[in-house]
Amino acid sequence: MNPTVIRQRCFYHESREAACRCPICRRYFCRECVTEHDDRVLCVECLKTIVAGQAPRLSGARRLFRGVLTVAGILMAWLFFYTIGRTLLLIPSAVHDGTVWESK
Repeated sequence: MNPTVIRQRCFYHESREAACRCPICRRYFCRECVTEHDDRVLCVECLKTIVAGQAPRLSGARRLFRGVLTVAGILMAWLFFYTIGRTLLLIPSAVHDGTVWESK
């Protein structure tokens, strides 16, 4: 444990020793005043700030747009493979049989 943490007191509870330091606000806190979030130990205030700053849920129009893009992507993939299949069908059957090489 870091020696500077041992000498520090909790920001909210001055009678308690600090257990860790918040990496965002750089204040010291006891075990009851911190929580783990995304593999980091954060104080409650910094966690509220992070959660409040997260992206809001997608609106109906955005959800519809995302669905349309998904369907368009699937249709483009189908068109691509359909075109390749039709192109391969244009190859003469003599090439597949191997007789095209023997006739010359």
